[in-house]
Formats: sequence, structure tokens, C-alpha cells
Amino acid sequence: QVQLVESGGGLVQAGGSLRLSCAASGRTFSMSAMGWFRQPPGKEREFVAVISWNGGNTNYADSVRGRFTISRDNAKNTVYLQMNSLKPEDTAIYYCARGFAPATTPDLFHTWGQGTQVTVSS
Repeated sequence: QVQLVESGGGLVQAGGSLRLSCAASGRTFSMSAMGWFRQPPGKEREFVAVISWNGGNTNYADSVRGRFTISRDNAKNTVYLQMNSLKPEDTAIYYCARGFAPATTPDLFHTWGQGTQVTVSS
């Protein structure tokens, strides 16, 4: 069974950067679309970014486009989220997820990590 483990979260000042990693176990990682979602305090989970199985197709939420970059290394079974120019409104628990296609809705992702906290101070 595939498991996902996020890392790289933490506390950063506004304008700073963080890189999140999501390590996957299992042999089917390279065939899966991978997404990042986040859940701000008191709000519902929302789409952040997604990448297709070979990295050829990416998509971003409007709120992060131009600041965040999703990438993957199939040899390492890892997907990354580089976050630059962070804002206080980026504060959330960030989750990676595995799906069959590069979708933007959580319901289409079937395996989730436990999440990593990102806090951006003003």
C-alpha cells in the first residue's frame, strides 16, 4: 500500500521561501498524478498544485501561480512544492495526495499524507 510522508514545513517570515517534500512508498508512484492541497485554519481543504505522472502537465491555484512550483523526481519517488514570496494567507496544513489524473478536486485523489504545517508570519 502506498504511503505518503510530507516534510519541510515550518515557520517563515512573509516574503520567505520553503520547499516541501512528499516521499512515497510503493512502485506505482511514477504512474500517478500528484497534488498538493492545503487547509487554512478554520477553512476547507483547497487545491494548491498538481503534476502529471511524467511532469509534463502542471496546474496551479490562482492564489499561488507564479510563486509556487511543483516538481517531481520519479527516481526518488518524491514530489516537491517550492514556495517563494510566502504570504501570511499561505498559512495552512499542506497535504500531498496521489491520484489517477492531474485533477484539482480532493475527491479525485485516493491517497493522502498526514500533512505538514506551514506558518507565515507578517
